[in-house]
Parts: sequence; C-alpha cells; structure tokens
Amino acid sequence: MIKDIAKYIDHTLLKPDATKESILEIVNEAKQYEFASVCVNPHWVSLCYSELKDTPVKVCTVIGFPLGATSTATKVFETKQAIVDGATEVDMVINIGELKSNNDEFVKQDIQAVVDAAKGQALTKVIIETSLLTEDEKVRACKLAKEAGADFVKTSTGFSGGGATVEDIALMRKTVGPEMGVKASGGVRGVESAEAMINAGATRIGASSGIAIVNGSQGSSDY
Repeated sequence: MIKDIAKYIDHTLLKPDATKESILEIVNEAKQYEFASVCVNPHWVSLCYSELKDTPVKVCTVIGFPLGATSTATKVFETKQAIVDGATEVDMVINIGELKSNNDEFVKQDIQAVVDAAKGQALTKVIIETSLLTEDEKVRACKLAKEAGADFVKTSTGFSGGGATVEDIALMRKTVGPEMGVKASGGVRGVESAEAMINAGATRIGASSGIAIVNGSQGSSDY
C-alpha cells in the first residue's frame, strides 16, 4: 500500500440531501484519518472551517457545480465568498459547452477569472468532466487550465455518469507535466483503485469512500 495514502484524499460529500449531521460526520472522520481535506458544497464551508481551523485538514469546496454553465461572474463571486467562509481549495467546473464549441479563449478566461479570485488564498482545481469529452477535448481542457495558472486539473464532478479512469489520469498527467496537480474523482472506491490512480499520476483523490481506501476495503458509494 502507498504510504500515507490518507494525505491524498479529499473526503467528499456533495450530495444534495447531505445534512448538518452528515457533514459533521465526515469532518470528524477527516480529523481521525488526517485526510488532505473535506470537500463540501459552499453552504457547508463555514461550518467545516469552524470545526477544522485548528487541524491540518483543509476545507475544499466546489464552484459552478456540477454543470459549469453558470456565468464567469457567478463563479468569481462563489470563489470569493468561499474563501471568506474559510475554504482554501476550490474545485471549479469548466464551461463544457464552450469547450465543445471550440471557444477555447472563453474557457481559458473563465478559468483565469477563478484563478485570479483565489490567488494567494486558495488552490484552484479545474474539473474538466472527462466522461463528456473526447481525447482531444481532454487535452485542450488541461492545456487551457495550465495556461490559466490553475494548480490542479480534476477528472469529474461525479454527476455526469462517469468518473476517473487510469487512462484519463495518465493522459492528464502527460498533458500538464510534473508541475501541476492531477485529481482523480468519481468511482474511486477501494485501495487498489486509489493506488492505480496515484501510480498513473494522480496527486489527489476525491472520494466519499476515503475510510474504505485507507483501511484497504471496498466502499459502497461512488462519490
């Protein structure tokens, strides 16, 4: 098993029916297992920050989630508010329709605006939603995220019918090179899957099955 695999994991709960009690449960689990972060919807950021501010566990949230089709101004506002509330990592969804329309300049500017809003205060991870893209589109999206100054590229939201694959992680790592982070998200349920993603080039794992991963068992949920 990869040593300290917990340090790779963003312990994630993004379901719309997540309750305060379930959010506090993942916070306590993150403290116990020393995960890299908890990843929650923006509403829960301030609660997570208040519970985690004296720990090494970071608070991560999502921007333009899950479709990526909100305006750039909305994404910027969400980012700034999330940072005020205590987030130090933001996972933003690209405008997938504009990418597929070959409007690369718009996609880059959309990412850049979030990067600029977060700069010096939060890491920016760019969700490209691999299950909806061709190989060429995956490469273009990764290059645009890199050109825009993002810290990570990330495979998936978990809400579009497909998650991370080893092949996509390897392609993303090859495209962005060694200096950017690559996050595998969606469908990583067990330790073997997590290790395969890390060996392919992932530096972060987004999963709701973090405990199953660190315990070497198999989780029952995807995201």
